[in-house]
Amino acid sequence: LSPVPPYSREQPIFTTRAHVFQIDPSTKKNWVPASKQAVTVSYFYDSTRNSYRIISVDGAKVIINSTITPNMTFTKTSQKFGQWADSRANTVFGLGFPSEQQLTKFAEKFQEVKEAAKLARDRSQEKIETSSNHSQESGRETPSSTRASSVNGTDDEKASHGGSAEAHLKSENDKLKIALAQSSSNVKKWETELQSLRESNARLSTALQESAASIEHWKKQFSACKEENDQLRGKIEELEEQCNEVNKEKERNAQLSRRLQELETELQDKELELEELRKQGEIIPELMSECESVSEQLQAAEKKNKDLEEKVRTLRTEVEENKHRQTNLKTELKNFLDVLDGKIDELHDFRQGLSKLGVDN
Repeated sequence: LSPVPPYSREQPIFTTRAHVFQIDPSTKKNWVPASKQAVTVSYFYDSTRNSYRIISVDGAKVIINSTITPNMTFTKTSQKFGQWADSRANTVFGLGFPSEQQLTKFAEKFQEVKEAAKLARDRSQEKIETSSNHSQESGRETPSSTRASSVNGTDDEKASHGGSAEAHLKSENDKLKIALAQSSSNVKKWETELQSLRESNARLSTALQESAASIEHWKKQFSACKEENDQLRGKIEELEEQCNEVNKEKERNAQLSRRLQELETELQDKELELEELRKQGEIIPELMSECESVSEQLQAAEKKNKDLEEKVRTLRTEVEENKHRQTNLKTELKNFLDVLDGKIDELHDFRQGLSKLGVDN
């Protein structure tokens, strides 16, 4: 058959555009692009031979020349990709379509053409069987007619009828031999196609097993990522607990600050009281008799004042120490929050990576 069909014999019955691929003959696994861009792919019908072909030409190169047989099957492997095995060409063709709708139309046409090819084959077999049966019946009827004519005719008629019967039998035997040879040829051809289909099924089974192994591999990777994600969640919970402890420390510092303010207020009250006592000591020079008692009270008050001053100094020292400690805590807290922000940013980036990996899968 010529690659490009002559229009006097073959006519296109369906045409579309797609990217053409062929299975790698060395590995029988990977797809090899047969066209650099989308090309025209057409179904052709040969009325003379009553056969159907899928033909695609890229420039001057024929990249698909596949005769459709009833044993072929077109398989959709994705939303926009389909394939079929051609045992005569000893390859597997793949087509990538721009849309799922075009793939569906091509698959429906493939099934329609396949049914037409099957019907044509069945009719051809019926014709061969009818011709064979007719030849056998003619072969059985010819001897009886010859015997009848031999009995009822003259010797010359017997000789003439005998010669024509032998010629007719020979002709019928030749026809039967031709039909038998054609049947044997068809049987061999069908056996070859069956063997090719078995090999194609074996290749498809191998590809399916490899796909299953790949799925198991991705499942293991997903489990590992899930475990790592659980670990990161545990670390986040630990950091949140540490943040809660920092908040509690802040609350304790606030309580100390309030206590410090209360002590300062109490100190001011004591200072006012001491000032008032000093004024009273100045305005009672006339009460000499009571001077000693007042002096004693004053001494006691001064001593108490000294004690209070010592206590105030102690409290101030504690306040300064608490302030210094609070400053250190604030610095440590700030550093910790900075580190925590960095960890949170890293965790956010990691989650985005996981989300992207999930979408790619």
